[in-house]
Amino acid sequence: MRMDPADVADVTGSVYTYLVNGYGPKDNWTALFRPGERVRLRFINASSMTTFNVRIPGLPMTIVAADGLNVRPVEIDEFQFGPAETYDAIVTPPDLRAYTLVGESIDRSGMARATLAPREGMAAEVPPLRKRPLATMKDMGMGGMDHGTMDHGGMNHGAMGGAAGSMSGMDHAAMGHGAGTGAMPGMDHSQMNHGAAGTAAGGMAGMDHGQAQGGAMAGMDHGSGTMPAMNGDQMGGMDMGGMSHSMRDFSNAPEVKKGPGVQTISPMPVDRTGDPGQGLENVGHRVLTYRDLMALDRNPDTRAPEREIKLHLTGNMERYMWGFDGEKLSENPDPITLLHGERVRVTLINDTMMGHPIHIHGHFFDLVTGKGAYAPRKHTVLVQPGGTVSWDVTGEEGDWAFHCHMLYHMHAGMMRVVQVRKAGEAAA
Repeated sequence: MRMDPADVADVTGSVYTYLVNGYGPKDNWTALFRPGERVRLRFINASSMTTFNVRIPGLPMTIVAADGLNVRPVEIDEFQFGPAETYDAIVTPPDLRAYTLVGESIDRSGMARATLAPREGMAAEVPPLRKRPLATMKDMGMGGMDHGTMDHGGMNHGAMGGAAGSMSGMDHAAMGHGAGTGAMPGMDHSQMNHGAAGTAAGGMAGMDHGQAQGGAMAGMDHGSGTMPAMNGDQMGGMDMGGMSHSMRDFSNAPEVKKGPGVQTISPMPVDRTGDPGQGLENVGHRVLTYRDLMALDRNPDTRAPEREIKLHLTGNMERYMWGFDGEKLSENPDPITLLHGERVRVTLINDTMMGHPIHIHGHFFDLVTGKGAYAPRKHTVLVQPGGTVSWDVTGEEGDWAFHCHMLYHMHAGMMRVVQVRKAGEAAA
C-alpha cells in the first residue's frame, strides 16, 4: 500500500475550470462598491467536487454567518470550505481601488477569480497559485503521534528487523519497548510503544516492530533509501508501503466492515476542528477554524445528548470506493434511526486521507467545539483527513439523506438514510 502525499483532491484543475457566478477566471466578474461602505458577501461553495480556499488579498473579512445562521463576528483573512458550506462575510473596502477575490482549489491546481471594484473594467493583481500541499502524518490519522523532535536524517531503515544502521543520536527515552531499551540512546519516538522489541545492541539489531501499539509506524518499511528530517508531522515524499499493518488495524474500529473498500483505518485520529484546513497551516495570516465560530443567539435545544452514534468515513482512493463504516449505501440500505425530538451526538471519524464535507438534510446540528449553548449550528461540516468531528442533533420526523457532498463520493456510496419517527410509530 503506497500513500500518495499529493493526493488531496481527486478531480483537479486539469479537468475543471473554476467559476464565480458562472464566470471563468479570465472573465473578470465584478462586484461594485463605494469606498468606505460595508458590503456583505455570501460565499456559497456550489461546486461538485472542490474544496476552496477563499481570500481577498489586502482586504480582511469579518465572518457573520455560517450555513445561513448568524455567528458572532470574527475577523479573518482566509477560510477553507467544502461543497455545500456557506459563509457570509462583511468587508469594508476603504479606497478607490480594485481587489481580487480568490477561490483557490485545495490542491492549488486552479482558482476561481472575481473582482471587487468601485467601477466596471477595473482589475487587481491576481496572485499566483501557491505551492501544493502535501499530506502529513496527521492527515494519515496519526495526529496523536509527536514527530516534532524526531530526526530521521540519513537513517537507513532497511527491513527494520536486522541491523538498521547505527541510529545513534536518536532518543528513545519515552518509548516503551518492553525488554531491550538500553542500547538506543538519543532517539525520541515519544508516544510509540513497540511492545516486545528485540534486544538491540548498538544498532537496534533484531528489533521487532510488529507489536507496535496504537499504529505508531508499526512495521514501517522505508526501503533502502534515506528518510529526510521530518518537520512537525510532514511526510512529503515518504514511501509508506510498509505501514499496512498499523493502517489496516481494525481493532480500534470494530464497527467497520473489512473489505477492499477500506484502504486505511486511522490509528490515532484527533479532533481537527481547531485546524485551519489542509494546506493552510503556515500561510502567515488569520485563517478561520470551526472553533472560531460561535452562535450569535442561544441554541434552541441545549439538552445533553442521550446517546452517541459513531460513523467511520472510509474509502479506497485507488479503487475509488467510498462509504460509511466500510459499506456503500447499496450494501447497507438499513437507515440510521432516531426518535423525533431525540437528542443524539454523532461522531465522524475520517479514516481516509481526503477531507469529506458531510451533510444532513432537514436538520441543523450543533458542532461540539466547547461553545456550549452557543455552539455554531451548521448543516455541513468538512471533516479533515485523519480527523474527527462531533455534533449534537435533534431528530426531526422524516426520511433524510445523509451523505458526503463530494458528488462522486456520494454516488460511489458514501451515503446513508437517517430515518426519524415518533415514539411508538413503526418505520415504513
